[in-house]
Amino acid sequence: MKMTLLIARKEFTEMLRDGRFRGAGAIVFTLLAGALLLGWQSHREVSAQHRSAQEATRAQWLQQGKKNPHSAAHYGVYAFKPQVPLSLVDHGTDPYTGVAVWLEAHKQNEFKYRPAQDATAVQRLGELTGATVLQLLVPLLIVLLTFSAFSGERELGTLRQLFSLGVSPAELAAGKALGVAAALGVWLVPAAILGSVAIVAASGGGEVMAAAPRAGWMGLSYLLYFGAFTGVSLAVSAWAPSSRVALMVLLGFWMMNGLVAPRVAADLAKSQSPSPSAFAFAQQMQLALAKGSDGHDPGARAKALETELLKKYNVDRPEALPVNLLGVRLQDSENHGNEVFDESYGALWENFAAQNRIHQRVAWMAPGLAMRSISMGFAGTDFAQHTHFAKAAEEYRRMIQRTMNEELTHRAPKTGAPHLAGPELWNKVAPFAYTAPEAGWVAERQAPALGVVAGWFAGSILLAGWAARRIRVV
Repeated sequence: MKMTLLIARKEFTEMLRDGRFRGAGAIVFTLLAGALLLGWQSHREVSAQHRSAQEATRAQWLQQGKKNPHSAAHYGVYAFKPQVPLSLVDHGTDPYTGVAVWLEAHKQNEFKYRPAQDATAVQRLGELTGATVLQLLVPLLIVLLTFSAFSGERELGTLRQLFSLGVSPAELAAGKALGVAAALGVWLVPAAILGSVAIVAASGGGEVMAAAPRAGWMGLSYLLYFGAFTGVSLAVSAWAPSSRVALMVLLGFWMMNGLVAPRVAADLAKSQSPSPSAFAFAQQMQLALAKGSDGHDPGARAKALETELLKKYNVDRPEALPVNLLGVRLQDSENHGNEVFDESYGALWENFAAQNRIHQRVAWMAPGLAMRSISMGFAGTDFAQHTHFAKAAEEYRRMIQRTMNEELTHRAPKTGAPHLAGPELWNKVAPFAYTAPEAGWVAERQAPALGVVAGWFAGSILLAGWAARRIRVV
């Protein structure tokens, strides 16, 4: 152990004295700090806009004046997706899935206001975020630090001297790994502190407490990811006949992991589990909805419902019913629509889940894919949590429709005379409130990706030890 610490200290000191390490580390730190600060600013502004818009749409709902409850149902409200504090680190799918949804009668609408739609051509090439730096640039820095760890010692002739002093290959590999970790810590620890300050500044006390477990999972995953890159880099350095070969191999692995694999996985998922176009999806759903009734015109379903009600209450005409027929029709229309929405969106979301499973299988060949999934998951910006919010918003929409239709069913005149409701009814609809899933919920769904990163970490450590024991001195 003492020899391992001496080697680690020697590696750490040499790296600190190396101007290339100081320059590269400073660049990575500057980019990471800049990305976190930009993320904090964006999070603060967007969160304020969402809160303001949510308050405005609530005020519009309460102040809409007297009107027919079904008109109010069509008047609707917006639901805005809140941002988890860690989203300032990883924006994930948020720029593509939208930030708000209009909740109205008869429809489960698509999300609106996708930032990616307003982005310029240059912006679409890639956005600088903390996750981008951590997933791409820090591994590149690790490669530059470690590609000559063993091969450079061999080329300088110092490797034989180390082994002649009784240093074992395992001690040498462990010492070099600790030295690299300490050198990275010089830049990453201050960045982590800065990120923590940004998260606290961007959120309230309750949000910080809720984000702490997520931050812990995310931080541990990134440490395992960096450890995996360190292990692979040391193994290649020990195996390669020269530092040049080691650098070429490691750069190839880095490019495959961060640039090639995501594209391959996306194309493979699209070919194996193709998604319907937006037009085809809307058309299919519209055809399914047409089999029911919109509650306004008496179609076959509405006629059957009327007959059923007349028989149930043992009356011979709608005016004799103890309930308003229009209100019952409208709710029946909602029930039919809900069945169609559940089936259509359920199939669509299962299709996306199938694509995600393909990504998870490909991730065994490139840990960066798994790390992307983990990062988005604990940042609260993956598609699973978008779906979680979409379901919560849809449940709120259905609650509004039930409340309005129950008012018509039980309070509107049976004769078809106009029925106007006011603030008393509007206040029965509570403000929309959404709580993001806890860290355990995310960890359960990210278990395959967590397993991939942990497997790569353990495998890389074993590989580095195996390569160090078989290193050629000459």
